[in-house]
Amino acid sequence: MKKARLFSIALVFILFSGCSSVKSLNPLSLLTGNSWALSSLLGQGLDLSQFAGGVPLLNFMDDGKLTGFSGCNNFNGSFKLEGTDINLDPGAMTRKACPGTGEQDFISALSQVKNLKVGKDKLTLLDGAKELMSFVPKN
Repeated sequence: MKKARLFSIALVFILFSGCSSVKSLNPLSLLTGNSWALSSLLGQGLDLSQFAGGVPLLNFMDDGKLTGFSGCNNFNGSFKLEGTDINLDPGAMTRKACPGTGEQDFISALSQVKNLKVGKDKLTLLDGAKELMSFVPKN
């Protein structure tokens, strides 16, 4: 009975310590496994009326390429990731005229990103400790 109890305690410990291993996952593997949909911008919920074409998206590729949708225009650029530091370059962008300020605010925030926090269910882009925008995996 004592061995069974020790085994149960050890099993629970292993299971819970396995959950903490999410922190040790490579941020790149979490980024590239999803298409990310914008869920907040500059600390505010989204005003979808500012994004005529829909919710902005980011897609990170294994080779450092970044593609996305600004809510009106598509872009194709690059990113550089070093630990939790990230540099985003939207690169070339289509040039449709866009009503509202959503696209401009989104692209401006992208240019300020210095670091990130990423998990399976949320990507947060930051300028130091200041949250610029957050994303959720696109369903």
